[in-house]
Amino acid sequence: MPFHSLFLFFFCSLSPFSFPSPANAISFVAPIDKDNSTLLYSLTLYLKTPLQLTRLHLDLGASFTWVDCDTDYNSSTYQHIPCGSPLCSSIGHDLACSNCYNPPSPSCANNTCSLFPENSVTRKTAISNAISDSLALPTSNGLTQGPPLLFPSYVFSCSPPSLLDGLANNVTGLAAFGWSNYSLPAKVSDTFSVPRSFALYRPLEITCLHTPLILNPVGSTVITYAGKPSDEYYINVTSINVNGKPIQINSSLLAIDENGFGGTKLSTATPYTILETSIYNAVTDAFVNESSTLNLTVTNAVKPFSVCYSAADIVVTRVGPGVPTIDLVMQSDDVFWRVFGSNSMVRITGNGGDIWCLGFVDSGVNPRTSVVIGGHLMEDNLLQFDLVSTRLGFTSSVLLKGTTCSNFNFGSKG
Repeated sequence: MPFHSLFLFFFCSLSPFSFPSPANAISFVAPIDKDNSTLLYSLTLYLKTPLQLTRLHLDLGASFTWVDCDTDYNSSTYQHIPCGSPLCSSIGHDLACSNCYNPPSPSCANNTCSLFPENSVTRKTAISNAISDSLALPTSNGLTQGPPLLFPSYVFSCSPPSLLDGLANNVTGLAAFGWSNYSLPAKVSDTFSVPRSFALYRPLEITCLHTPLILNPVGSTVITYAGKPSDEYYINVTSINVNGKPIQINSSLLAIDENGFGGTKLSTATPYTILETSIYNAVTDAFVNESSTLNLTVTNAVKPFSVCYSAADIVVTRVGPGVPTIDLVMQSDDVFWRVFGSNSMVRITGNGGDIWCLGFVDSGVNPRTSVVIGGHLMEDNLLQFDLVSTRLGFTSSVLLKGTTCSNFNFGSKG
C-alpha cells in the first residue's frame, strides 16, 4: 500500500447541549494518510447518496472543496446552484455562469453557478459547476467510534479529472480547510453553531503555546479576486534559532508587505519546508556549524536537499535523529516552535546508501512567501486552529510524550 496512517483532524469538541443525540459530546474525526509517492496528505470522509467513502487531498489553505464529477459520480441528492442566486453570490468566487449542451450531469447544466477549482500543488485551475450534495464525517467520543454524521447540502465545485494530476493516485478531489466560509471547518461550525476551530492531531493533555494567525491581505490563487485576502494560514515568525542561537537574517522578509509577499505560512501543498535563499543559507550554514560540535560531517547530498549526514554517524533519540534543534521564534523570545530531528531530518536509503538530510528546500530569491512550513515539519505536532480568536495553538513534537499521531485508536463502533 502506498499510504500509511499519519495524523488526524479533530473538529471542535461539542458539548452535550449543542444538539441532540447522536451528536452529544462528540468530535468529528477525519483520519489523514500520507502518500509515499507524492508525500502529500489526504483525508477520508463520506460523500453522495448513498454515502460513499471518498478520499480527498487535504489543503490547509484552499477556499472551497472540489471533486471530480466526471468519473463515476453517482448520487441521488446533488443539486446545481443557479447562477446569480444568493448562494452563488455568497461563495465569493463566482466569476462566471455555465451552459452545457451535453446530457445533464453534476458537471453539466445550464445557467449554473461556476467556480474556478485550483490544484495548489501544480497551480493548475479550471472552470466547473458549483453543486451541493450530502457529506458525512466520522465521529468519536474519544473512546469509541460513532456513526458518520450527515451534513446535507455541502457546497463544493466539480472539476475535470485532469485537475487531479500531481495529487495522490487514489484521491478524487480536494478538501478545503482555509479561512473561507465554504471550507470544511466552516461547514461544521455553521451547521451545529459551534466555534470555528479544528486540530491537527489528537488533542492531548499538553500545554500549547499560542501565536496569532495572520491574515495576508492579498490572495495568491491563480484566478485573482479583487480585494479578497488569502484564505491561507500565516503566522508571525520573527526570528530563527539553531541550537538555541539566533541566526542573522533579513527580518523584513518575515513580514508580509502590501503586495502579499513575505511572511510565514503553513501548507500541506508542499512536503518539505521551503525557505527564501538568504534565509535558507543562514539556516543551513548554522546547522552545519552546530552539527560539527556533535562530530557530524556532511556527506554527498541528495536533491532537493543540500545538507546530509551518514546515518551511521547519527544517534537516533525519542525525538528522531540527534541533531541541532531549530526554533521558529514568534512574537516574543519565549514563544517558539522547537523543531527536533524527527521533523527537521529526512532519511534516504537506496543504492547502498543510508543518509539523513536536513529537510529544508531553497525556494530561490524573491518567492511570494519567505517561509513555507511544509507537511513533514507538522507531523506528530499538535496544531490547534482557533479561527474565532484567530490564533494557532502549537506544541513541539508529541514524541516527547512517548506517543505518535498514528497511535490513536477509534475503538469499536458504538
